[in-house]
Amino acid sequence: MIVAHIQAAGTPRELGRAHGAALAVRLRAFLDDGLARLNHLTDDPLTLDELRSSIAEYRSEITAVVPDLAEEVAGLAEGAGITEEEAWLLQLRREMMGRRLVPTGGDCTSYARTGPGTRPVLAQTVDLAADLDSHIAVLQLARTGSPRRVAVLSFHGLLGFLGMNSDGLAIGVNLVTDGLWRPGVTPYLAIRHLLDRAGSVTEALELLAGLTLSSSRNMLLCDPERTVFAELCRNELRVTEPAGGSAAHTNHYLHRDFVPFDRQSLFDRVSSDDRLWAITEGMAEIDPQARAEEYFDVLSRPPVCISDRGEYRVERTVAAAVLRPAERKLHLRPGNPNHSGTRVYTV
Repeated sequence: MIVAHIQAAGTPRELGRAHGAALAVRLRAFLDDGLARLNHLTDDPLTLDELRSSIAEYRSEITAVVPDLAEEVAGLAEGAGITEEEAWLLQLRREMMGRRLVPTGGDCTSYARTGPGTRPVLAQTVDLAADLDSHIAVLQLARTGSPRRVAVLSFHGLLGFLGMNSDGLAIGVNLVTDGLWRPGVTPYLAIRHLLDRAGSVTEALELLAGLTLSSSRNMLLCDPERTVFAELCRNELRVTEPAGGSAAHTNHYLHRDFVPFDRQSLFDRVSSDDRLWAITEGMAEIDPQARAEEYFDVLSRPPVCISDRGEYRVERTVAAAVLRPAERKLHLRPGNPNHSGTRVYTV
């Protein structure tokens, strides 16, 4: 399976140009494939003209808060030879769908562990619709003036999703649903911002508390010393630091303050509960010094791994990742992790 691997250094605009130039042909084809495949996921096709005002609102909010990333989006457009609106659409695919696209299979299962005698680890599946395993990208970036490098597992044209930086901060992500979508910093760009700017879980939480996000998410944060999960709901943040240094999360709220706002369907909740139990039980059986391959074994089992049932609109596992914060290594299995070998990227 092809994984686009982009390595770049320079100013934000230069990083974007390098990214865009490396994937120019693929990004054009992706945008021309039902508007980055969005129109394959809905019965009411969208057009760029219809989305123009929404894109502008998000762009304005994001540019005001994370101008470096806005510059990188501009560079992406230049490098790929696409319009800036198209480059922004690649950042906003999930936001443009909003409630039109409701998860029915799953939307990522994550786990992290730190503590005495443990090799720190963050492991997760990436569950998405639209066969996006054909568009996986790994970005290894060094921004001018920054003391740290970042490695991001993402998808064609998207500047952030999950990843790790050279200080040893790793961040995973799960969809949780409060039913609200509004202009703001998207969760995926927020994760990239945290990786760019924070050297630890503590620093990342301070930055996250100052952001207004466009939609709800859970972020699992791990550095060599500490593991927490941060749930976001209706512009509020709740941070949980589990006893024992182990944390697992799927797609429903765990903090009692947010449980009443959960908008999952009953079917989704059954899947989320099953996967949370399975990841918790499976990881508890693994030795704290285990190799990445042992974590992949758990990520590869159903129900944690969601197999392809031939339903394009339904989420399935399109990648699995095991991140080693203390070792600065990102281990990736693209596609269904049962059917791909492990690739390793060092930050």
